[in-house]
Amino acid sequence: MVSLGGFNTLKLHKEFQYIYNKGKNQHSSSVVLFFLPQNKVHKIGFTATKKIGNAVKRNRAKRRLRALFCEYSSNLKDGTYVFVAKQSIIDIPHANLEKDFKKVISRSSAFKENTL
Repeated sequence: MVSLGGFNTLKLHKEFQYIYNKGKNQHSSSVVLFFLPQNKVHKIGFTATKKIGNAVKRNRAKRRLRALFCEYSSNLKDGTYVFVAKQSIIDIPHANLEKDFKKVISRSSAFKENTL
């Protein structure tokens, strides 16, 4: 199991719903971030709707987001994060996905001070 930088994963539907309702959201062309800042809380969730395609495509989309999250998790503030994959994530090159990923994180002010 790949470590998510000390973050625990969200598993329950009600946990995701709470973040959707209370958290701030940021959109890009391939990913949506819901972020709820909380001290000493490190939780993360990844979702992909059926609009993206079959299970193989949805799992690939979540895997790509998870890999990017692992790369940047040490630079992120405490809180709960939910990343939602959009349909364009299937065809987008890695460099563009990384740019979108950084865009939604920086817009939500989730980066720690003095990083990136």
